[in-house]
Amino acid sequence: MSDAPATRVDAWSIESIVRTMAPLLLVLSLLEMGSGIVLESFEETYLANPTLLVLVPVMIGMGGNLGAIVAARLSTQLHLGTLSFDPRTPALRASILAVLGLAVTVFSVLGVVVYAIGHAMGSPMALATLMTISLVSGLSLAVVAIVLGVLVTYVSYRRGYDPDDVTIPVVTNACDILGVVIFSAVVLVVL
Repeated sequence: MSDAPATRVDAWSIESIVRTMAPLLLVLSLLEMGSGIVLESFEETYLANPTLLVLVPVMIGMGGNLGAIVAARLSTQLHLGTLSFDPRTPALRASILAVLGLAVTVFSVLGVVVYAIGHAMGSPMALATLMTISLVSGLSLAVVAIVLGVLVTYVSYRRGYDPDDVTIPVVTNACDILGVVIFSAVVLVVL
């Protein structure tokens, strides 16, 4: 952390947080509308397979959650002075592997649960199809969340912003948007 800028990170105030975050949140809110447009363009596919509608909000939410976990872990390590952005650093690798392991577990369970819900709703899909959609889109989104978490933490740190203020809103919103795109693309390929 010797090359760290010590300007804005050390000067916490409500005013500085609002000044930093207001324009960022405005842009991210506008981008969120794009995910709605993507969802609307796949309306026929989702209505033809109602079980997929169960996956949509969970997939989007989990992508943001995974991104937030990465960003929070890295931000904490950064504040403790234990983080290096070198990929060979054990702390960075441990954070990445923890999130990947969590993603495999969560998206596997999600595929099985959605399969059961689909049967209960009377519109079942094949378990293999649901598992493929859940795991491929979920793990793809997890990789994107990890990359975004590391990148946004690094950029905010280098620019002198407190990563605690910037990373989670940026990563969760970006994962929401990309989650819809990735999920829809995987559904298009698999079905």
